[in-house]
Amino acid sequence: MKEEIIIAGFGGQGVLSMGKILAYSGLMDDKEVTWMPSYGPEQRGGTANVTVILSDERISSPVLDTYDIVVALNQQSLDKFSPRVKKGGILIYDTSGIHKLPERNDITIYPVNAMEATMEIGHPKAYNMVVMGALLEAMPYKLPMENVVKGLEKSLPERHHALIPVNRQAIEKGRTLLGS
Repeated sequence: MKEEIIIAGFGGQGVLSMGKILAYSGLMDDKEVTWMPSYGPEQRGGTANVTVILSDERISSPVLDTYDIVVALNQQSLDKFSPRVKKGGILIYDTSGIHKLPERNDITIYPVNAMEATMEIGHPKAYNMVVMGALLEAMPYKLPMENVVKGLEKSLPERHHALIPVNRQAIEKGRTLLGS
């Protein structure tokens, strides 16, 4: 098993946190993991992406040109990374703010309205966890939820651990968005 994933969007959308939680979750499941963030100097509001690789075997390099899964949270990221999904791969994108839809027919595409789902649960800061839920549902490799919660515990500062139940609720909501 090997999953090569990139999550991309604007700084402030929780892109890097999603990658970190995904990486920690993989570690908790005894997988080999790489986590490689990339962001501009402006961070909040600028572009940000993170590459995560989960594998049963050693990973030779965290640098990738193509991906098994692309998660795009804005038009700029969709335009840049959707052509780099491997044939047969998966593209997940948040529909809010998207005006030019992907036109590939050799991949599985999941448009998800993560922003609307986030408003439905009433916790705007849990947006990235709604997206994370959609990603976890779409991934061929199924990370156990208890490992995702452990990943949350590891990556969130202890002062935010009271928000873990909210984050878990957001992940569960995100899992329901595929095919909607």
